[in-house]
Amino acid sequence: MTLRASGSFEVTLVPLKSDASEEGHEIGRQTIDKRFSGDLDGTSRGEMMFAMSAAVQGSGAYVAIEWVKGRVQGRSGSFALCHVGTMARGTPGLTITVVPDSGTGELVGLAGTLAITITDGKHFYDFDYSLPEL
Repeated sequence: MTLRASGSFEVTLVPLKSDASEEGHEIGRQTIDKRFSGDLDGTSRGEMMFAMSAAVQGSGAYVAIEWVKGRVQGRSGSFALCHVGTMARGTPGLTITVVPDSGTGELVGLAGTLAITITDGKHFYDFDYSLPEL
């Protein structure tokens, strides 16, 4: 059975040194620190890499991995999320999935996807997930 956890989060991104940029094309790295509130209550840390098109404004891509530690609707543990995002001339595409078999504690067997919405500068999530019965 698929369950849904919803809430908000605050994120801090800190640039890291990257020597991979070339000929006006930017490739960068950032650390990710998040604080989740709501049905998912916890924190995460991770890293992101991104590339921005020098030729076309509003086009690029990013990948990221983050480890989440906390409680999902009362069950505690940790798990990893994998992000794959693209932006084609301002049109976004984003897939965030739980890394298979990354769950620990009461979150062993966790699977699912997380969607992010940004409204008026505030970040919200909807986490559709499944867990084996205890």
